[in-house]
Amino acid sequence: MKNLPVHNDGFTLMELMIVVTVIAILAAIAYPQYTAYGERARRSEGRSALLNAAALEERYYSDNNQFAALATIGISTSSENGHYTLSMTLDDANNQSFTLTGTPTGADSKCSTLTFTNAGTKGFTGPGTLKDCWGK
Repeated sequence: MKNLPVHNDGFTLMELMIVVTVIAILAAIAYPQYTAYGERARRSEGRSALLNAAALEERYYSDNNQFAALATIGISTSSENGHYTLSMTLDDANNQSFTLTGTPTGADSKCSTLTFTNAGTKGFTGPGTLKDCWGK
């Protein structure tokens, strides 16, 4: 009998382990970037909801010479996709100033809350920076 050449058409275990290792390294790099991108997108929704509520408050103020509670004006306490909950504090007895607060409904590693006042002051709580929480 003749010895026929052996054809090995599969992968060795070593080749497979190298591929799995490379995929694991790429996933370890990509996943944190993906979650950070998601947080930034949700934070953008919170900023938008606060600024929209402030604009509606200013419109109400121009007609009534005072600010009012969110429910009075018909402002939802939830952002468009529900990623932030809005609340408002009237800062004096005559309702001449306010502070809007946006609290994320999920985890946010940099910004625990976002705040915006009638004077246009942007604030936040959490370990991030003003640029992290409010952008440029």
